[in-house]
Parts: sequence; C-alpha cells; structure tokens
Amino acid sequence: MTNKEKYKQAFSGLHPLEPISLEVTQMVKMQKKHKFQVAAAILTAFILVGGTGTVYAANVGEIQRTIQLWIHGDQTDATLDVKEDGSYNLNYSDENGNTVEQGGGGVAFDADGTERPLTEDEIMEQINMPEVEYEEDGSVWVYYENQKIEITDKFDNDKICYVKIKGKEKTLYLTVKYQNGYCISEDKYPTPASFN
Repeated sequence: MTNKEKYKQAFSGLHPLEPISLEVTQMVKMQKKHKFQVAAAILTAFILVGGTGTVYAANVGEIQRTIQLWIHGDQTDATLDVKEDGSYNLNYSDENGNTVEQGGGGVAFDADGTERPLTEDEIMEQINMPEVEYEEDGSVWVYYENQKIEITDKFDNDKICYVKIKGKEKTLYLTVKYQNGYCISEDKYPTPASFN
C-alpha cells in the first residue's frame, strides 16, 4: 500500500456534519455584513440623537449653534452665530420676553505673532466671563454663572473692590474700579495699575 492510499484510508471515515456549499458560505458572509451595517446605522442614530443638545447649522462661513448661557444669574437659551472672521452674534430673550442681540469677537495672536480669528471656544469663554453692572438705584452687581453678588458696599476709599467668585469649574479673582472697568484673573487679584 502506498502513502497516498494510506492517507485516503485514514481520512475516509471523516465526513463534514453538513454539506459544504459555496452558496451557504456566501450567505453567512452577507448576514454578517448586514448585521454590521445595522449596528453602524444604530450607532449613527445614537450619535445624531445624542448630539441634538447642541444644534449646528452651516451657513456661508458661519456656524450657528443653540447654546445655554447664564444671563443675570439665570440659565437662558440663545442662538450663537460664529463667523469666519472671529466675530459673533448672540440672540436671546430677556426675562420680559424681549429679544436681545449682542455681538463681539475679534482676533488673537499665536506664539509666533500670527494674527488669527478667535475660535468658537475662545468666543464662548469671552461670553461666559463675569459681568459687572451698575444699576439706576446706585447698586453695583457682579453676575457669574448662577451667581448674583452685590458689591456696592465693598469699594474702598480709592473706589476699588476685590471680589473672589467660585464658579462651577474655576475660581476667579476680580478687581473692580468703580465706573472704570474691571480685570479678571484665575490666579490672584489683578492690581489696579492694570486699568491704566
């Protein structure tokens, strides 16, 4: 008996459990592919639904976004339009239902001195900074996130006031010069010389 015959005799008793067909193999591959496509579609749907908290709409050179921000200590829905040149328009309704429009923005300088438009994150940081307001009744208020702090009686003889504000993510130090602006730092109180 030759080696070929010996191999044939040894493996002749082995048979597949099911007949193997090229058609069956292709069907299994197609089913796996279909399951993958369904899983990808479901994942895409979750991403789209989860991302609806912030809505983006592309305009010519602009990004329009619905955001929430703090206005006078109250959380408010607003529409933010960011332009390619680093400027923005912000629209929201005040406590009386009146539409308020404001704008701003500008440029920043990179480490190499290159001028560039502000990014959306930099604009959001600017929008979310504390505000100091002087009321008609003579009172002075600082607004930051959900806080309303009256600082009317905190001015010294030089008409300077120091305010420490603990926010949700960071603590800010404000130096307010009465009717002459204010400076903000995350490290320490800015000196009044910063105003000149």
